[in-house]
Amino acid sequence: MNILHISAECYPAAKVGGLADVAAALPKYMNKAGHKAELIMPYYNNKFFRDHSWEVVRESDFNLGVTAYPYRILKEKTDTLGFTLFTTEIPGLLTEEFPYGYWNDVQRHLGFQIAVADWLSHTSDLPDVIHCHDHHSGLLPFMIDYCFRYNSLKDIPTVFTIHNGSYHGAFSRDQSSLIPPFDNWKTGMLEWTNAINPMASAIKCCWRFTTVSRSYLQELQQYALGLESLIVSERQKSLGILNGIDTELWDPATDSYLEKNYTTDTVTSGKIKNKSALCEEFGLDPEKMLVVFIGRLVSDKGADLLPESIIQSVSEYEDKVNFIVLGSGDGRLENNLTSLAATLPASFQNYIGYNEKLAHLIYGGADFLLMPSRVEPCGLNQLYALRYGTIPIVTATGGLKDTVLDLAMAGGFGIRFEEAVVRNIVNAIGRAVLLFEDEEKFSEIRKQIMTIDHSWQHAVKEYLDLYSSMK
Repeated sequence: MNILHISAECYPAAKVGGLADVAAALPKYMNKAGHKAELIMPYYNNKFFRDHSWEVVRESDFNLGVTAYPYRILKEKTDTLGFTLFTTEIPGLLTEEFPYGYWNDVQRHLGFQIAVADWLSHTSDLPDVIHCHDHHSGLLPFMIDYCFRYNSLKDIPTVFTIHNGSYHGAFSRDQSSLIPPFDNWKTGMLEWTNAINPMASAIKCCWRFTTVSRSYLQELQQYALGLESLIVSERQKSLGILNGIDTELWDPATDSYLEKNYTTDTVTSGKIKNKSALCEEFGLDPEKMLVVFIGRLVSDKGADLLPESIIQSVSEYEDKVNFIVLGSGDGRLENNLTSLAATLPASFQNYIGYNEKLAHLIYGGADFLLMPSRVEPCGLNQLYALRYGTIPIVTATGGLKDTVLDLAMAGGFGIRFEEAVVRNIVNAIGRAVLLFEDEEKFSEIRKQIMTIDHSWQHAVKEYLDLYSSMK
């Protein structure tokens, strides 16, 4: 099959969250399975795009309302990511460094989608499947079905994946004129609660839609910021497919970012070496249990609970535990964490921002990974942690529930709690302390979790089966 993925992010070209990792892995592993998978994303004014060589495959223009924009479809020449990467260059519209956070995001995302549809309507090498990821490409299924100028594309099956149902990309109905001409009788396929809602439109118009874990699909039927009834009514065309991880990129045996590589046979000595390097960098005692948090400092991730959870844990467990936080997000929370690091320098340190090398070293050196998420569609961090022998402490929600079995369960290996509140987190840290002090069991679980297979091969097969079912 010939599959075209459409995404606003793709690692390492542009990354804000887990969408970038998934968008990079899916086409790569679909190609490895013998198919032709490609990806197109917006052009961003960053180092990746400036440093790579591009070939022009189409040059034209389109109207966004009354404004005409020239565009070029560019193809990366080296296939350095393991698949063909295309980008849309739109001067005057796609000129910023990052994917999101600008006053004209609606126009930027819509312009990207129109350029993609226009390109596809003029190419002879049409894909067998168009796979759209999150709301930034959510209007494409509608445009393919109902915009007059893209009539040649309407027989191509469309798949839409919800990576995060908390973001719909909704905008005012007054801006419907920005969308290329369509049958006005079909306006209802665009709207939800008196707004143009790209995520709702995608769910209505796509042939099939997926979520990134089975539990998240069930949760969205109960809580989807107003889309619950739509998801329930369309559930016959839904499927939950758990994300995987790139086990070539995330491999403690070969990871060049680690101080010392290790396997299941050498996990104890390897992690001691990495933990020592990590603690030396942050001025912490490597003999203490080390709990880490990596991620966006936002409410969905439960990051607002970190300061008080750290304070109570350090007090309650007699200074047996250290913490490191790596992330960025809410400015006030960033300041609170930085102040806390100054108050508890021997027990807690943080790094505001994102550092890929440091993230790998943290996975390699930490004893436990804390993910107190309120919402977690799939979660990749816990999968990276398992691969590196770092035991997850997680809320029982979304993909965390699907991938982490509590120690109390048969075959269990992680620590789960039911609700993201400080007391539950502190209690979970206490369970981790007891496990850490049981050296034999702790070592046994480390080896066990490193052998769990969360590679992309399983997810890719499910997606390919889904594509085949739509022929």
